[in-house]
Amino acid sequence: MAPIRAFVSALLSLLTVTGAVSVPQTDYDVIVVGGGPSGLSALSGVVRVQRKALLIDSGVYRNDPTREMHDVLGNDGTPPAEFRGLAREQILKYPTARIQNGTVESITPMGGNYSSFTVTDNSGKNYTARKIVLGTGVRDVLPATPGLQEAWGKGVFWCPWCDGYEHREQPFGIIGNLSDVLGSVLETNTLYSDVIAFVNGTQTPQGEIQATSQHEGWEEQLKAWNIKIENRTIASLERLQDGSIHRNRTTDTQFDKFRVHFTTGEPIDRSAFIVNFPTTQYSSLPAKMHLDVADGKITVTSGMRTNQTGVFAIGDANSDGSTNVPHALFSGKRAAVYIHVEMSREDSQSKVSKRDILSRRELEKEAARVIGENLEPQWKRAQHI
Repeated sequence: MAPIRAFVSALLSLLTVTGAVSVPQTDYDVIVVGGGPSGLSALSGVVRVQRKALLIDSGVYRNDPTREMHDVLGNDGTPPAEFRGLAREQILKYPTARIQNGTVESITPMGGNYSSFTVTDNSGKNYTARKIVLGTGVRDVLPATPGLQEAWGKGVFWCPWCDGYEHREQPFGIIGNLSDVLGSVLETNTLYSDVIAFVNGTQTPQGEIQATSQHEGWEEQLKAWNIKIENRTIASLERLQDGSIHRNRTTDTQFDKFRVHFTTGEPIDRSAFIVNFPTTQYSSLPAKMHLDVADGKITVTSGMRTNQTGVFAIGDANSDGSTNVPHALFSGKRAAVYIHVEMSREDSQSKVSKRDILSRRELEKEAARVIGENLEPQWKRAQHI
């Protein structure tokens, strides 16, 4: 029986090793990539429940060019850099929070029963974590029109809730394809009455068909709102006046002024513009990680989960349908809650699996009961080979 006991002992050793399902030991519970409002919100959410977390911040932010944030309760009119600085200061009072400046180059799954990842930054340093949050944002794809990039976020904007009120009832412009004009009008009609749509040569038969496919009856509606259409091709945008200097803080009014130059004919002056330009993922990480991306946004569930287990996407980068600071804060907090509960479930399962493993003596008795003397004849034959 000694060989049988030796065999059973070896088998039990294997069972003891493989029976327990332990959570991985990592440097951090969570690593957040991106230090804008969504990333900061996610970091705050996880360290408030004492999860050890690292935020890695590249220092690039979509709303950095804008003068001030608006429609952010308690921070209406706060410059973005000031908001981020105060948020960092408040979050870092929690002992499990860490913020580091740098760019993440790669995120690699480590394998195992539960998710875990190795994160490598641009200095070549590696960090490990059980969960990843991508708050990496999007990049606005602006045309190479001279003067447009310089005016971006300073009288030229894409979100009327963020920037429109400060230029209310001033001469206004819409820049974009003909098919986009009515959508912008419906968003801004309560703010402006003197509106010109600069459609940049897209009012063609094909452009009108496309506009009709998006908005049935668009032409009649634009006429009802007294929208003028300018179809000439824009050559450049010239700033005549800077609203950061010319402003009335009592009435929250900024007085920017621009001159639109065309390839032909006389220029037209406007005070502000809403634009319709596409966006793309700012970071290459979603592609490197083979995340599902549709229409330029990382596909997520209601819990901000991506198609890769343990990876969450928040803020402008994700697909949940909104791009503004309140949305970024909401999505970061929502991801933090889901992450914490998911990790707690993993921790609970791990504790239960360890507790349910029998003692060595119990395992020996169970193995003897299951195996019995069934191996003895085979063992005897093996001894004579």
